[in-house]
Amino acid sequence: MPPIAARTLRRSFTSAKRKSARPTIEHHEDRHGPAATLRSIRGRAMRALAQAMAIAFAALSFSEALAEPIESLEAGRHSDPVHLAAIDPKTPNSGEPGSASAEPFGLIALHAPEGELWRKWRGVQHEIRMESELLALCRASPGDCPSAPARRFVAIIETGKARQGRARLGEINRAINLSIRPMSDWAQYGVADLWSSPLATLAAGAGDCEDYAIAKYVALREAGLDNEDLRLLVVRDTNLHRNHAVVAARLDGHWLVLDSRWLMLLEDLQLKQYAPLFEIDDDGVKWLVSRETLRSSSRMAPDATRAASEDAAPSAH
Repeated sequence: MPPIAARTLRRSFTSAKRKSARPTIEHHEDRHGPAATLRSIRGRAMRALAQAMAIAFAALSFSEALAEPIESLEAGRHSDPVHLAAIDPKTPNSGEPGSASAEPFGLIALHAPEGELWRKWRGVQHEIRMESELLALCRASPGDCPSAPARRFVAIIETGKARQGRARLGEINRAINLSIRPMSDWAQYGVADLWSSPLATLAAGAGDCEDYAIAKYVALREAGLDNEDLRLLVVRDTNLHRNHAVVAARLDGHWLVLDSRWLMLLEDLQLKQYAPLFEIDDDGVKWLVSRETLRSSSRMAPDATRAASEDAAPSAH
């Protein structure tokens, strides 16, 4: 059992014992007698124990899910584990499943403090900012553009910008998918996990799922989509039992998913096999949870839930 789950289990059982001891025997004996008192205490103890076990199981599942890296379609090895440092349950950005949603899949976005995803995203953002200057030069004076990948990327952006709505999303999804061959980081670079900027990916002509997603994200931002309407998502493919990266773009209040696996655009709620884990945008990394999960964790045992997040983030700030 991971240390997070073990510590949470101990704390939850301790809390369960305290809760079961709260009712006084004298109070119940006055109204119901000794037999009723014993049944009442036993019932309270069992309910508290059930809550403790549920919280421990949730902590175990949580730590195991976050230990799984993003994998490409062809990757046969695992990259460095992705750990969530902590969560902020006060972030009020949510939508209802089946309706126009503030976040993809009708989920709630919770701020994720420092962790592996933050490190990787910041590194890519730095490269994207450096490449933006080259893109501006190539857009302003194509004849003076010194980079073939930059000329190719500008062409993709400009073709997409000339279209509107769903056609713009479809054009950029198709162009990026056809410009990159799927290849794992192990096969391409000899490392477990490497996030590449768009021009580096186009120069190599190959990449894994997050490289496709990063290129689409930047192309759509350059083509005019607002940060509020664009997300890079890390999801769990429950059919293939591996993590995957896609882009979600909001159009007319609904989220469309741009996926490296196919050319068509599908709405988020059509992709039943995808269990969202994180979203990334210009503002950073956020953890995605359902409204029901957030309510349940708060209702069952706020103290144990806080203990789990503290154990997951000994250095959170």
